Amino acid sequence: MSTQSAWRTVPHDQPARADWAGRARYAPSDFITLLWRERWLMIAVFLLIFVLGLGFAVTLKKSYAASSSILIQLGQEYVYEPRAGDAGRGAVPDTDSLVQSEVEILQSGQLRERVLRRIGLGVVYPDLAAKYAAAAPADKMLLMSKAIESMGKKLTVGSAPDNPVVRVSFEHDDPVMAARIVNTLLEEYLIYRRSVLINPTSPVFERQRVMFEDQLDQADAAYQDFLTTNDIGDFAAQKTAATQLIGQIEAQRYAAEVTLQDRQARLATLDAQLGQVAPEIGLYRDIDATATSRLAALRLQREELLSRYRPDADPVRDIEAQIAQLEAGVSSGRTATDGARRIGVNPVHQTLQTERIQTAAEIAALQQSLTAYAAQSTKATDQLQRLAALEPQFQALSMDRDVLQSSVRDFTVRQRQDQAARQIASETNDNIRIVDRATPTTQGKSLRKAVVALAFLFGAFSALCAGLLRMFLRPGLPTRASAQRTLDLPVLGTAPLKAG
Repeated sequence: MSTQSAWRTVPHDQPARADWAGRARYAPSDFITLLWRERWLMIAVFLLIFVLGLGFAVTLKKSYAASSSILIQLGQEYVYEPRAGDAGRGAVPDTDSLVQSEVEILQSGQLRERVLRRIGLGVVYPDLAAKYAAAAPADKMLLMSKAIESMGKKLTVGSAPDNPVVRVSFEHDDPVMAARIVNTLLEEYLIYRRSVLINPTSPVFERQRVMFEDQLDQADAAYQDFLTTNDIGDFAAQKTAATQLIGQIEAQRYAAEVTLQDRQARLATLDAQLGQVAPEIGLYRDIDATATSRLAALRLQREELLSRYRPDADPVRDIEAQIAQLEAGVSSGRTATDGARRIGVNPVHQTLQTERIQTAAEIAALQQSLTAYAAQSTKATDQLQRLAALEPQFQALSMDRDVLQSSVRDFTVRQRQDQAARQIASETNDNIRIVDRATPTTQGKSLRKAVVALAFLFGAFSALCAGLLRMFLRPGLPTRASAQRTLDLPVLGTAPLKAG
């Protein structure tokens, strides 16, 4: 203690300075000397903190990390399928978004809870087994939440940008348990992700289909009521039939008018011809052949006479004179007289009259046909006009039915396709491949060295702080150089401090 001396007074021939008290001035060389004075305090503080840190480090256990990796590829569950329409169909996320969504699923608390319940809370964390078994239901939920949170701290899930590989690791005191937890986590992940990405009981399509079916039933009822009220079997067929009927009637009417004009002209011609043809004509007449017969008889008599007389006999000459005279009369026509005559109906007149009667009948029939055609055309036109007036309402009802039928058909197809796609996706995980399964490791790691180094550094820092604090809190001027700098006066001598 002979070195711990300080001057508290100043020489009598120098005035005292009023601004030095409590503000001693130190040089860097003073700190070494002063801290050396506090070495025992600093050693005590350092040893206390270092021993405590060393004891804590000894209590730390080794942890074994089991790791695995999975390859994530694009799957059907990430392909966008619109609920209605085709806008955006087939859109897919980029690789980073795809990987990040799977990472979030791997880090979810629900997945860790499934792993804990499958393996067993007491198996993973034996220190919580007794508490969990004896706890109330509410406390069990709290203990499970703590275990899930603790498991999340030991679980590491990471991926690199633009890399579809995700690495999963877990630390545990038991290397076998660490590997088992990682493998179980991956197995539960393959099951759990289906329930997250795929909802096999989605009622969206079913509700929409049922709603459209109800609306279709109402539209069908309105459509049938419309047909029944307006006495229509098939609107389109009746409209087409009415249009075709009007065309046929018009064509037949035009043909009948042309035929009527032809028959009327023919009737006029027949009337003119009948005026020129006699109703009766001679059928035949008889010719008187007495002179010719007499001449033939005289010639025969002459031949008989020539057989008995000479040609120049008188009887022969007389007969020849008679023959010559009769021949001259026949030749001059003096012996010709009319015989019996017969008069009858002229067949030409009769034919013309028959044709006239037939033509007149045809004209009357054609006129009746034209009247019937006009009535039919009016009726068909009225029917077509009635259908045309009802067509807007029919088109609206038909459009509603067609749209609803198409919607029901589309949603039925979508529902079947969605169910098939979900069933296929729920039964397979082809886009998720486990690259490397976790295996127990023999090399563990612990924080003992880090804790010891930290305890050493913190103990040294605390000891230094304690020494500085003690140094600054000591009263007086601890060294001669400090006294000279503080008082700005020379110090001529020092005396050791004697024990009181």
